[in-house]
Amino acid sequence: MTAVPPWDAFTAAEAEVRAMVADPRWAGLSLPDRAHVLAARILVTPDGDRWLYGRHARWHLLDPADGRWRPAPPPRAERARRGAHAAPALPEAVVPPGHDFHAEPGSTQSFIGPDVPERLTEQVRQLVRAGGRKSELDYPLTAFGEIFATDVPSTVAAVWGTIMWCAYAPAFDGNERLITIFGEYLRRSLPGDEWVRWLPAPPLLDLVTLVAERLRAGQPRAALRLAAVLADTAQILLLDTRFRPRALALLTMVEPMLRRSAFEDPRVEDAAMRQEWLERCPARLRLALLVENDPEGHFTHTLYDLVEALSFMPDPRAAAASFLADLSDSGGALPGRLDHRLRMAYEELRHAGLTGTSAAETTQPEGFPVRTSEALPTLEVAPPDRGSAAAVLGAAYATGLAWGRLTGARMPERGLAGQSALVRKIVHERDDRHTGHA
Repeated sequence: MTAVPPWDAFTAAEAEVRAMVADPRWAGLSLPDRAHVLAARILVTPDGDRWLYGRHARWHLLDPADGRWRPAPPPRAERARRGAHAAPALPEAVVPPGHDFHAEPGSTQSFIGPDVPERLTEQVRQLVRAGGRKSELDYPLTAFGEIFATDVPSTVAAVWGTIMWCAYAPAFDGNERLITIFGEYLRRSLPGDEWVRWLPAPPLLDLVTLVAERLRAGQPRAALRLAAVLADTAQILLLDTRFRPRALALLTMVEPMLRRSAFEDPRVEDAAMRQEWLERCPARLRLALLVENDPEGHFTHTLYDLVEALSFMPDPRAAAASFLADLSDSGGALPGRLDHRLRMAYEELRHAGLTGTSAAETTQPEGFPVRTSEALPTLEVAPPDRGSAAAVLGAAYATGLAWGRLTGARMPERGLAGQSALVRKIVHERDDRHTGHA
């Protein structure tokens, strides 16, 4: 007899809200009416916490301290009941408009372990080879100068920049072929070591600069060529879910430029073109653009991903807090950005002297502390398989990058302490064949 899984109040509530939002009548409801039907489906756990399945198809937890609803994965192992809540108390920010429930699904996995599809890598290699044959005089390097030598044409940089911008978390195996095909063009060794390359995530503005500079230089055809390289690369990246959400968003931003009979305004400034590109993106893909439009919201969602990636742990929030302990927070701004359950776990580490600069022997120029092995939290994160490890590493690295966008701190070249410790546990395992990302 097949075992029947126990009833899960959170899963049941998700299904109910999804069905309502998918109903064509949802779009015609007023905001108060939507809030009313959502408020009737709020769940309450035995500790009194209130949970709402809302915007972006994510759970939100009510903070009893300030009354704010914060994105937070639910404790599915806990019992929950329906709890009445005043509909007017629900802010618009948690009520789904509808399109947000149709966001492109992606993956939080890093590129440490599961390989990039061979077909994707081969197509990118051909793009890089073609781009490398262009003249640096016609395609000068106006962005990514810290990565590439000065005689490298921007057509090569456009491929690289698209890969890094589209990646959820650009942390790669040291021998990942998608990265090694750029070897002859690099200015210096990439950040990291032979095991992992912890690569910077460029802003969209860097991609825009490549195109806009050629327009201002009176070279509209070169600008279109670069825009086409961005689009071609993004199209190839759709083969891997770790790239797909932002690759789709980039295609919607760039392709209109390629279809126009007239060229863009040659006097356009980089920031103005960036804003125009962002406004072209359809609403259903805008979750992928939080990294550009709402850095604080993006940080909150990477925290959600991190806790979800650690769901195999007995206490996912305590495990997530151990990764957050690596972030420098001399100003004390981090706790106020956490849901209260995660904040409690983080505060336990802080009181033990295991967070931020309080746990540091020295502080690196990048703004992240260097922690001694004796100062590391005792909680051991042990993913059950290579895919789970890649998801944790990806979400943790994305969280660090998102924190850097908020505070200006840079990631250390060899990664944060908790991430590096997890890498050391899995480096003896051979690379997995790429599965589950096509």
